[in-house]
Amino acid sequence: MRNAGRSKAYVFGLWTGIAVISGLAALAGYTLLGGTPAAVLAAIIALAGGAILAMIADTMIPEAFENAHLLIGLITVGGFLVAFALSQAG
Repeated sequence: MRNAGRSKAYVFGLWTGIAVISGLAALAGYTLLGGTPAAVLAAIIALAGGAILAMIADTMIPEAFENAHLLIGLITVGGFLVAFALSQAG
């Protein structure tokens, strides 16, 4: 986004907004889906995970590839490994 001419404030504000909306959506999901069967919850979580990966791939990976061409694959896999380890630890 910075390469497209967006200011640092715009980029920070956009991602802050995304984080706030995501938190509100999580709260709504927790409240509304309390008694939902496990299979339905698994499908919803899979859809949400796919949406997050699509957003990251579309927005952040091209900029990262431009700045760290040789290491971006390793860095990305490392990030997913850390996320997986944290999900298994809790």
